[in-house]
Formats: sequence, structure tokens, C-alpha cells
Amino acid sequence: MAIALVLLAGCTSTGSGTPSTIGQVVDGQLAQRLKSDVSESGAFTHLQALQKIADEHGGHRAAPGPGYQASVDHVIAALRAAGYDVGTAAYGLSQREGGGDGQMTSQNIIAQTRTGDPGHVVMIGAHLDSVKKGPGIVDDGSGVAALLNIAGHLGASPPVRNAVRFAFFGSEENGSQGSRSYIESLSAEDRGKIMLYLNVDMVASPNGGYFVQGGTGSNKSAAGPPGSATVAHVLADQLAKTGVTAQMIEFVGDDESPFVAANIPAAGAENGDRRKKSEEQAQIWGGQAGQEFDPCYHTACDRLDNVNRIVLDHYLHALAGTVAYFATSGEKLS
Repeated sequence: MAIALVLLAGCTSTGSGTPSTIGQVVDGQLAQRLKSDVSESGAFTHLQALQKIADEHGGHRAAPGPGYQASVDHVIAALRAAGYDVGTAAYGLSQREGGGDGQMTSQNIIAQTRTGDPGHVVMIGAHLDSVKKGPGIVDDGSGVAALLNIAGHLGASPPVRNAVRFAFFGSEENGSQGSRSYIESLSAEDRGKIMLYLNVDMVASPNGGYFVQGGTGSNKSAAGPPGSATVAHVLADQLAKTGVTAQMIEFVGDDESPFVAANIPAAGAENGDRRKKSEEQAQIWGGQAGQEFDPCYHTACDRLDNVNRIVLDHYLHALAGTVAYFATSGEKLS
């Protein structure tokens, strides 16, 4: 019960489960297993579901709205099927954000492993909403699909030293309202229990690159608080193990921003949006120089056929390795 209360601080429970204990964690074994188990095809199944939802709800999954709610239902069902207790946290919206349709609230989804120290939480998140102009399959269905695939194979009671928390935020496309409200809803004590936050926003663009955010920049908003560089370098190392070289960049102000402002070490995975790939980047990563990383960014063509499954595969395995690394780590970030 104590673990459940920590998990669902500021949330409404939508599942049930019994906490369990674990034996000694053997570092490296979980990472090896998890990276072996996750699959791009498994993640793609979730992208197909999100595309179907958008097609059935006016071509988008914007929050608030029926397409977003159907996306919430899909995520909750997938997490429950993997054995997780699932919480939802409502947050308020301005009339403009509500779209004038009477919906003045939306919701985030939170799930956490029953095992691992709930006082030391490894948190990974992605935004579940799309823009109203398109279904948002790369932005950010790809991040959602990666998290669901990792959560499913990790399981609700894995052999971890630190608890793992999965977050699916709403209204990122309206000023990161969901993630901001989530952080604001936590007490100072509960914020202090979050070891790190890893943001996943666009990891399957058709002309994608391999960017890692965290530890780069001259101020905290750009580089993150102390410890961010460590998280970023672990993610970059995990990408290197899949055969690609990451480029370290500054934070640009997505769902990681509220965590950074709360002094929580953070890093981010993203593969580029409407910016153009340089000649040097094309030589390193392949793809088309002088062309946008994602020509369908924030448009109606951000559909299933916009997904680069090779890029998704690299990121999925690197993210799985990063989660497992910190979930079994005893080191203190600084």
C-alpha cells in the first residue's frame, strides 16, 4: 500500500496489484535481457493502433478530445496487460486550450514498477497528444510506442534496485501543459525521489538523425541541472552500441523543461523535426543532406508510412539499455 501511494501521488488509481520483493540485482543482466526482448515490430503494433485511433477521430489525437481519450485508453490497456497498476492525473486547461468544446481538463498517465526503491525513481516519459493538423505518428507516437514496448518487456516486478516510472503526458503541443501540471502536483519530497527524467520525443523520423539532449549548453535550461550530462552520455553510449554515433545538443523546451526547472537531472532523445540535415550528418547517419529530418512534422502526412523503422529500432534498443542501466545502478548522479 505504501508503494502504491507513492506511485499514485496526485493520481487516480485505475488498476490493482500487490507489491513484491526482489533479491540481489546483478548489474548488466537486465540490460542485456531487455535490449534482446524489445522489438521495433512490437513498437510498430502500437503505432498502428494510434493511427487507427486518429483515423476514427477526425485525423488527429489532440488533447483534449475523443482521439486523445482513445489514445489514453489504449495506453492504459497496454500497461494493464503488462501487469502494471496505472494511475491517471487530471490537469486543467484554459478555455483556448480546451478548444471551446467544453472540455476544460485532460489527463496524464503514470505507471511504476512494484519493485525497486520507490525513494529512487528512474522516470521516462513521452507525450501522447498530437497537433490537430495530423495524427502525430512520429511526433510523438514513436515515443509512446517505444515506452510501451519497453514497459511490456520490463514487466511490473522486474529485478531492479530503483523503481522505474513511465509517464505519458498530454498537451505537450500546447506548452507542455501536462508535464508542467504533473511536476506542480508533486510535493518537494516526491520531486526529490525522482533520480532522473528521460524525455522521448520523436524517434522515427524518415530522414532522422540521432540527437541526445542533456549536459550541453551554458545554462541550466539548455544543459539541465547537475547529473544531466551523465544521463545523456549513458544514452549516447547505448546508441553507440546499436552502431550509430549520437550528436549532443541543447534542450529545446519540451516536456523535460518542468523537470529541469525542478532541478531533476534530465536527458532527451529526439531525431530532428523541420530542420535540415547537413552534409556532415548525412555522411555519418545516411539519409538526404539538405532535406528536413521530418518533412511531415506537424502535418497530416505524419502517418504510419512516415515512420523510419530503422531509426526507431536504434532508439528503442538504446532507450531500453538506458532504463535498465539506471534501474540497476547504485551510483549517485552529480
